[in-house]
Order: sequence, then C-alpha cells, then structure tokens
Amino acid sequence: MQPQIIKLMKKIILCTWYMLSLSFAISLFVGCQRQQPKFVYNVDKFYDLEILRYDVPEFDSLSLQQKQLVYCLSEAALWGRDILFDQNGRYNLRIRRACEALYAQKDKVQCTDQDWSVFEKYLKRVWFSNGIHHHYSEDKFLPEFSQEWFEAACAEAGVTYDPAILPVMFDPAVMPKRTTAQDGVDLVLNSAGNYYGEGVTQAEAEAWYAAHKDNSPEPLWIGLNSQLVKNEYGQIEERVYKVGGLYGEALEHVVFWLREALQYAENDQQREVLRQLIAFNETGDLRLFNKYCIAWVRDLESRVDFVNGFTETYTDPLGITGTWESMVNFKDLAATKRTQLISSNAQWFEDHSTTDPQYKKEEVKGVSAKVITAAILAGDCYPATPIGINLPNANWIRKEYGSKSVTIDNLMHAYNEAAKGNGFNEEFMIDDEIRSLYEQYGALCGDLHTDLHECVGHGSGKLLPGVTKDALKEHASTIEEARADLFGLYFLGDPKLVELGLLPNDEAFKAGYYQQMMNGAMTQLVRIEPGKDIEEAHMRNRQLIANWVYEHATNKEVEIVEVPATNDQGLTTKHYLRINDYQGLRRLYGELLAEIQRITSEGDYVAAKEMVEKYAVKVNQDLHKEVLARYQKLNLAPYKGFVNPVYTAVRDAEGNITDVTIDFTEGYIDQHLRYSRDYSPLPDVN
Repeated sequence: MQPQIIKLMKKIILCTWYMLSLSFAISLFVGCQRQQPKFVYNVDKFYDLEILRYDVPEFDSLSLQQKQLVYCLSEAALWGRDILFDQNGRYNLRIRRACEALYAQKDKVQCTDQDWSVFEKYLKRVWFSNGIHHHYSEDKFLPEFSQEWFEAACAEAGVTYDPAILPVMFDPAVMPKRTTAQDGVDLVLNSAGNYYGEGVTQAEAEAWYAAHKDNSPEPLWIGLNSQLVKNEYGQIEERVYKVGGLYGEALEHVVFWLREALQYAENDQQREVLRQLIAFNETGDLRLFNKYCIAWVRDLESRVDFVNGFTETYTDPLGITGTWESMVNFKDLAATKRTQLISSNAQWFEDHSTTDPQYKKEEVKGVSAKVITAAILAGDCYPATPIGINLPNANWIRKEYGSKSVTIDNLMHAYNEAAKGNGFNEEFMIDDEIRSLYEQYGALCGDLHTDLHECVGHGSGKLLPGVTKDALKEHASTIEEARADLFGLYFLGDPKLVELGLLPNDEAFKAGYYQQMMNGAMTQLVRIEPGKDIEEAHMRNRQLIANWVYEHATNKEVEIVEVPATNDQGLTTKHYLRINDYQGLRRLYGELLAEIQRITSEGDYVAAKEMVEKYAVKVNQDLHKEVLARYQKLNLAPYKGFVNPVYTAVRDAEGNITDVTIDFTEGYIDQHLRYSRDYSPLPDVN
C-alpha cells in the first residue's frame, strides 16, 4: 500500500476515534448534567409562613482564604441568636427552651397526633419569630393547645420550666404586642420588647435619653447597645451590651470568631473593621462603634463582607436601641455593575429629585453600591430577611463618609423561583396585558426599585441644622422607608434608566408601578389579621404611599375598580387596581416625595404623625375580607423565611482549615434544634 494512502487511513482512523471519544465525553457530560438534582427551594409551610432554601452560587469559586473567612464570620453570626430572642421579650428564652425540651421527649408524651401537630407548629412559629410575637404584625400568637395539655405533657416528659411563662404564653392580655405604635398609650409599658426594664415608663426613658443626648458634630448613638433599667433607688441607668456586661456570654463567642476571622481578612482595611468591631463588643464604647462604622464604609475592595451586631431600631418602641443581626455575604461581580452604575449617578438623581433645593445634598458622598450573595443569615436577618440593606444608619457618617448599599440577589432569586406558577398574578392582576408586562419586567423592576431604594433613596436628602435623627420619634421608621421607596419609584419611571441601559424600554417601568400600588393598596393586607391596624413600619410605608396617591388622583390616574365575580370564594364582586395614567402616577409620587423629604429635613413630627395616622394605619375592612378570601383559595403563605446552608470546616491534623464545604440538605426543624444545642450560651434570665 502506498505510504500516502497509509497516512490517509491513519488520519481517518484517528479522526474517527477522536469524534467517537468526543461524542462519548459529550454524552457523559450531558448525562451527568441531567443527573444533577434540581435545587429545591421550598422546605416547609405552616400557618402564614413558608420556609425556603437559598442557593449560594459561586461559593466554590471563592479562594480558600475567602471560604475560611466566610466560615469564621458565619460562626460569629450564629452565636448572636439568643440575644435577639431575649431582646424580643424577657420570657422568650424560657419559653423556647421549655418547648424544645418537651419536643425532645415526644416518646414520653401520651397525646393525639393532632395535639402534637399543633404543638410542633407553635414551636416552629416561635423559631421563625425569634419569640412569641408575630415577626411582622407584632401581635402575640397564642398556642392552639391548652395550658392544661402543656402542663400535663411536660409532667409526663419530666420537663421543668418557670411557671411564670404560662400566663405569658396563654393569656391574651399579657404582653399582647411586641412593639406597639398605638397613639395615646405608653409605648414602653405597652410593648413586650426587652429594651427597658420592668416599670420603666416612656416618659422616664425619653427624659433619660434627652439628658444624655450628644449634640456634637460626630454624635454617639446613645442607647444603641443598652437596656434602660431602674436601680435600687428608682433611678434610670444603662445595662450595656458587651463582654462582661449584658449578653456578655454570647458576645464572648462572637468576639472569638471575629478574632479567628482576622487571620483570613482580605486586606488591611478589612482587618481594621474587624479590630474595631471586636473592641466595641469588648467595651461597649460607642466611640469605637463609630470607628467601626467608618472603617466598614471605607472597605470597598473586599469581596467578602458582613454585618454583625446591634443595627436596626424598628422594634424598640422609641427607635433607639438596635437589635442583633448578622449577614455574611460576598460580592456578585457581574450583577454589581448594575448597582455601581446607579451609584455613580447618585448626584444626578439627587439633583433631579422633586424635593426642594434646600433639602438636597450639595454633594452626595461615597454611595457604595453592590449586589451580594448572602452566605449566612442570623439574628434579625433570620429566618425572615431584608432583600436590601443600606448602612450605617448614623446620618453624620453617611454625610461625611458615605454609606454602603446592597441588593441581595440570591434571596430575591429564591423568592422568584419559589413563586413560579402559584396563581397570584392571575388572581390579583387586572388583565392579561398587565400580567404579560409583569412576567416580562416584574423581576427586573423589583431589582431596580430595591437598588434605587437602597443605593440612592436612603442616602438622599439632608437634615436642616439642629434637626436630629430622632425628631420624628415613633414615626421615623415609617417616614424613612416611605422616603426611600418614593425616591426609587419616582426614578424607576425616569427615561434616565433607559438611557443608562438599566431598563430595556420606556414601557417596562409600568410593571413596577403596578406591583407597588397593588401591594400597598390591596394585597399586603393578607398579612394583617381581621380587625387589626397596620403596625409594621414597612407595611405602613407602602399603604401610606398607595392611599395618599389614591386620594390625590383627582383625574383618576389610578383607581380601584369593582368587577363581577363568578361566586368565587363566595364573592359576587372582586376589586382590582387599574392605572390609567402612568406619567400622572409618577407625578403624584414626586409630589409625595417632596412632602416626605420636607417632613424629614425639618423634623416635622406633627406632620409626620398626621400623615401616618391618616394614610398608613387603618385598614379598609371590607377590602381586607375580600383579599383574605381570594388569597385563601391560592393556598399561599404571605410571609417567607429561609433555612441556612451548613458550612463545615475541613481540618488537617494540626487543626488548620484546608477547605470549607457547603451543604443544603438540613431541614427547618433540624436546623433550629442544632442552633439551640450548639449556639445557646445565654442564661434563661438576662
């Protein structure tokens, strides 16, 4: 055979072998891909709550050092769990532990499956709310089992408990509200939150805060990390949260893991953040807290980041003391380009807002924005969690050093995935045109509104000289959330977003406008019990906006229409939101934004009070009943929360962390039992 022919045959054989090998490899790859289990987002559902699971994409792409840092910061986060339970009510730890002890002795209890089922659901609810009050409505939830059953079951199981918990659990008149915002009552005495000692009144607390107010250019946040109590002489004094002080047993563990995290910090600036936070936890010195906040804002290079400590003040009836929360996260590099684009245009948004020039910032400083992937949730971020964060809260730090604004992308993705095909849009959106618009652009508008709310909304505007952050008192949180929401809504409809490439066309924003108005005016009412007022600040904000706009829509820019129903859920008619003039609606958003900013900048408490009480609190009872009936048909839970992934440190013979693995299979009950077993250092009474 000629050499050329032999060479040709060899080439053919080699090519054939290569193609067969490639085909086999592709088949094997595709087969492996098909065998990969689908990520399961839905975990559990009980009462009005649904538990979801969130993915942590790109965790495996982190460097070993970054994984080690995530692990240590996650441990620091989980050790604060008991603190929030105790802050939410002085009996919460005793109740949780008694119920957990009984749950562990199920085999010793003679009872029906129904009795045990309602007991288990009660315990799951306590875990979700970090106490015995609903995490959103603030109302105490009562067990469906009787006090007699509980006492008998504990006796059978050999579970001992403090008898003082019984009226707290079972008597509806004892500690009925975690945080009350009811006008005309003593907010401190009528709130179950454990920010004030027994017998401390609102007047006494306000007088103490007024006497210790820091009016310096760089003020300390007096009361952020302390409980006000009466001493043996009846005088008000502080119990400071610190190592060696109140909650010291938990903070010792937090500090230990923050120290461990130091060796894995990504850069010197992040090490400075950790050092200042450690020092603050050890001393309780608020000057160190300010240093920590400034260092944290300046850390812009680290991919891994975290929030840890006493942060938001929503559940203190006076809006002073921070609740424990933590979130460990890392930057989503691709999605962050979106928020950085918004942040880089912060001055443009400020200059073009509808607010009076005297209330605008002449120079917007340091609005650092990013999209993050949550790696662990803890404290007041768990199981229910925000989808965006803008910190720090001190206005003077924001003014001088800027702020960090984040959108939590993987949590929003989990919400969207879990909601697919649930029938909500078909039930509550007025027609196919709106539903189609929302399906195309709803998720995008939700992301952008959150970005605008957090990146530029909270950081916009300024207080006039002499006005302090606490001027609006109990209405401060509602007004601030409305201000940020309105800023985002106004600019969501601005052509600037299309110009920047953030929206694909000038129709897309309508999906966001429809969703906000529908939620604020109607669908969020599913979260309220019949006959109740709205208490929670974010819900008040949304209804305030919707009701104000609806009242001022004199040209029917937006309306609620009644249409015949096919006797669905016993209803003969149904109500739907209709928007007739989207640009007119945007103009109304702008008008309300201008007034809300004026109230904020001037510290106009009277106007804030009137605004909130007129538009944000009272519920249309007929509409409320209808929404509840329509929602019931869908079998949906209005509130969502999460289970965390489990991180495990792989160590060598010397104890060095050589890898960190992540697992998503832990269930809701198992996770909380493990947390209570492994991360519960506080005594029953603190």
